[in-house]
Amino acid sequence: MNLSYWEIKTWLSNIDFTIVGSGIVGLNCALELKKKFPNSKILILEKGTLPQGASTKNAGFACFGSLSEIIDDLESHSEEEVFQLVKKRVDGLSLLRKTLGDEVIQYQNKGGYELFLSEDKELYDLCVGKQQYVNKLLKPIFKADVFSFKENLFNFNKIKPQYSFNQFEGQIDTGKMMEALLLKALKSGIKILNNTSVESFLEGTEQVEIKTNNFEFSTSKLLIATNGFASKLINQNVKPARAQVLVTEPIKNLHIKGTFHLDRGYYYFRNIDDRILLGGGRHLDFKTEETQEFGKTHIIQSKLDELLRTMILPNIDYKIDYQWSGIMGVGEQKSAIVKQLSNNVYCGVRLGGMGVAIGSLVGKELADLIA
Repeated sequence: MNLSYWEIKTWLSNIDFTIVGSGIVGLNCALELKKKFPNSKILILEKGTLPQGASTKNAGFACFGSLSEIIDDLESHSEEEVFQLVKKRVDGLSLLRKTLGDEVIQYQNKGGYELFLSEDKELYDLCVGKQQYVNKLLKPIFKADVFSFKENLFNFNKIKPQYSFNQFEGQIDTGKMMEALLLKALKSGIKILNNTSVESFLEGTEQVEIKTNNFEFSTSKLLIATNGFASKLINQNVKPARAQVLVTEPIKNLHIKGTFHLDRGYYYFRNIDDRILLGGGRHLDFKTEETQEFGKTHIIQSKLDELLRTMILPNIDYKIDYQWSGIMGVGEQKSAIVKQLSNNVYCGVRLGGMGVAIGSLVGKELADLIA
């Protein structure tokens, strides 16, 4: 790209902080840096036309883990680690709501439900048996019992007569959230360049030289917030994980309200604008879904359609209106990677499918690495 004097002077000169990725983490990091260093020049580079990855692709769950997910985590993490994971998610959601306001992000606390398939007696019995233990573990955070069991109020088919209910779970409008964050960043004087991919960077003593698909420039500090795409730029333990989602056409008199989890959280659905949003299924083909490529597959889309037809909306005619996918960043551990990589390079990645919950907090923590 042949840039003019004006373009270079205004957008690409004397940059204090360059952030790669204009998702939840990147935007919150930029806003926090602007608070700490009001006179700094901050540039965000985004490879997509919109914030790609998961920030505009997620299902809009304001959640911190279903009962079976938390029990699952206790198999591979200590009690203290699980406690801190949940606390961080709760604190992150609180920060998101404080930053943008409930009305702006259309936050609704309709509660969260975990369904159990009729044949999945083992998982159901495990959750019933561990509920009191998990409630006790989390009580210092919520000051009340989180999980209880309720009757099948929504007439779902092929599931147990009771399901687990989480009184503290909510839902948001993902598009409104990201629109508000982008507007807040622009009003703060933060510059955002879209359709700009970082191809490589080279760190010097006081500057980082950055090469993009369009131009090259230098910055004092480089902060990487690309989550599932992080392996393209840095060597950290984070793998991409694609999540496929569909949304139905509007359904007259839709009776389903809330957020719902199934099969240890591998499937999830909710109401949105008189429609049902349903996603998940990557456990059906982990290897194929470990990709940085957007797209959908027959094996997963057909399973999502089957769940709609036989379990969620039995005897209700519906049509699928939208289908898409997002790219998450996951690893063996559920904790995010927020660290200084070298003198002038930092990262905040591996949100583990909890971007809505922890993205604001990870962005703040990333900014706080810079004194």
